[in-house]
Parts: sequence; structure tokens; C-alpha cells
Amino acid sequence: MTDQDRTGVLLMAYGTPDSMDAVEPYYTHIRGGRTPAPELVEDLRERYRLVGGSTPLLEISEQTRAGLEQALNARGNGRFRVVLGMKHWHPFVAEGMAQLAAEGIRRAVGLVLAPHYSSMSIAGYYRYVDAAEGPTILPIESWHLHRPYLEAVARRVQEQLVAFPPEEDVTVVFTAHSLPERILAEGDPYQDQLLATSAAVAEILGLPRWEFSYQSAGQTREPWLGPDLPDKVHELADRGVRNILVAPVGFVSDHLEILYDIDYEAQAAARERDVTLRRIEMLNASPDFVEGLADLVQQRLAEAEIRA
Repeated sequence: MTDQDRTGVLLMAYGTPDSMDAVEPYYTHIRGGRTPAPELVEDLRERYRLVGGSTPLLEISEQTRAGLEQALNARGNGRFRVVLGMKHWHPFVAEGMAQLAAEGIRRAVGLVLAPHYSSMSIAGYYRYVDAAEGPTILPIESWHLHRPYLEAVARRVQEQLVAFPPEEDVTVVFTAHSLPERILAEGDPYQDQLLATSAAVAEILGLPRWEFSYQSAGQTREPWLGPDLPDKVHELADRGVRNILVAPVGFVSDHLEILYDIDYEAQAAARERDVTLRRIEMLNASPDFVEGLADLVQQRLAEAEIRA
């Protein structure tokens, strides 16, 4: 089998700055080349300082990449090469595309490490793909109801539920990254997919009560989807809720939106209201999650063969 017979996978994630000096150019890239105000840059730097100076997102993404490549090749139905492409920092999507091309790969599956589609999130990754030179990409646009993903999340919710005292009621709050409210008027499927995921996980577990909240809204003038997680904590506390388990279904890896927005900011709101708040372990590069990703890749290839 030649290199040209191999199938590629472009595994994409958001990206994270690898040093404090990289925070400003990283933030500038997120803003489409517009340099953020100095106070916004300093605010972001402070968040990174509070979580130890950096996040493990790149390392986790690399572990996921290696695990996915191993899982696909272990199935014995082809030779696979998986490379990383990050949306807003090195290795950029274009770098991943160039790497696949340099290795002689003509066709690759595109897989973003985010389950829910939006024109402002997943579509943005594929715009970078379309702008780059490289192999033909078979895109996976969403996998919000992929059973292995749902079951992996459900297992982690159950693991944390039993950590609460058995006599205590616990409210599960599913979360995801907020986006500007205007996506609703545009008919974007993002919110519907998030609620479908939350309902599906709740059904697997038979949850008696659950809520949904957004988190990590951007600092722009336009309104963003809410309620924001700290506001949800206060709302639940006002209703007499004393125990909250956060399940960030819109994310799969430990990064700033988890380590700061939940572990620092939401925890501060919970302490203020004398509420016990826990969160689930993230999927990261765990074997059950990676095997589910391998299923997604193979399903996408099978769809391409049917349509050929």
C-alpha cells in the first residue's frame, strides 16, 4: 500500500496560547486580525495566570490524535494518518492540511473536537480548511447525538452524582459555550442540538431534574445567549437548590472554559451562595471517547463510499 492509499484525518480543536507572550496574537487571531484592547488582553492573561499560566489543551489534543490513529489502524481496515489542525493557534488548520499533503494523502475526514454545529463555530473550521491547500476533506459537521459520546458523558455524570451524599438532591446543569443571540434569528441549529444532547444524556440516566445554561460569553457589545453559568447558580440557589453538578456537554477537553469559567468563576458563585458545585471529568483522550471518534470517522467514510 502506498502513501497515496492511506486515508487521512484532520482532527481539529480550538487552540490555546503556549505562553503568556502568545496571548495577544492568539486573541487577535480569534478576533479576525483585530487587535483587542489592552485591558481585554490583560484580562485574558489574568485568567491564564489563575489556572497556572497555560492549559493542557494542546497536549490533550495530541494524545487524542495519537489515540485515534492507533484505534483506527488497530481495526485493520486501512492505513490511517491523523494530524492536528487548530483553529486559532499552532499547529493551525492550514499547517495540518499541508502536513497531510506532504505525506501524499489525497483524501481525509475532517473532525472537529466539538459535537454541536453552528455557523459561528464548526463552519469556521471548515472555512479555514477551504482556504488551505491539501487533500479533499470529507467533513463531519456534528455528532451531538452520537451514542458513544452520549454514553461517555452519561458515565461521567453518574460517577460524580454518587460523590454527593446519597440523601442529597442534585441538579445537573448541562453547559456549552455561548454564542451571539443573533444565531437564533438566523435559524442556526446550535441551541437545538445542545438541548437534544442534554435531553438524551438525561434520558440515559433517568435524571429527575436537569437544567441548561450557557457559559464563556464573549466580551462584545452584542447580546450573547444565556443564562450565563454564574447567573444560573444564583437562580438555582434562589430556588433552594443546594447541590449542582455541571456537565459541560459543549466541550470535550480541559481548557480555559473549563478550568477558569467553571472551576474558578462558577465555583466562586457557588461558594457565595453556600452551594456545593461539582463538575464531571472531561472526555479528553480517554479510550471510550477515542473509540467513539474512530466510529465517527469510519461512518463518514462509509457514507462517502455509498454516495460515490
